[in-house]
Amino acid sequence: MSEVRRATSGSRFLYEPFEYGPAQMREAHERVLELQFQGIDGRLTRIEELMERLERRLWLTVFGVVATILAQAIGDLLTIAPNGG
Repeated sequence: MSEVRRATSGSRFLYEPFEYGPAQMREAHERVLELQFQGIDGRLTRIEELMERLERRLWLTVFGVVATILAQAIGDLLTIAPNGG
């Protein structure tokens, strides 16, 4: 009786025949490819978002530098103008 109990307990995959042919191999391969493409798509989406944020920061830096240069130029012009009279 202990032999019968051992055969009925545990995973059914241990005792039932396991069929794995070309169709199952193809399905598994397609599923793996699908998961890989989903992962790549997610990473590309995150990279694009990071690039957009980096571009915004770059433009803010450029505008900040231009504003600083213009402010210094205007400040120099204002200090020169009163001495002319």
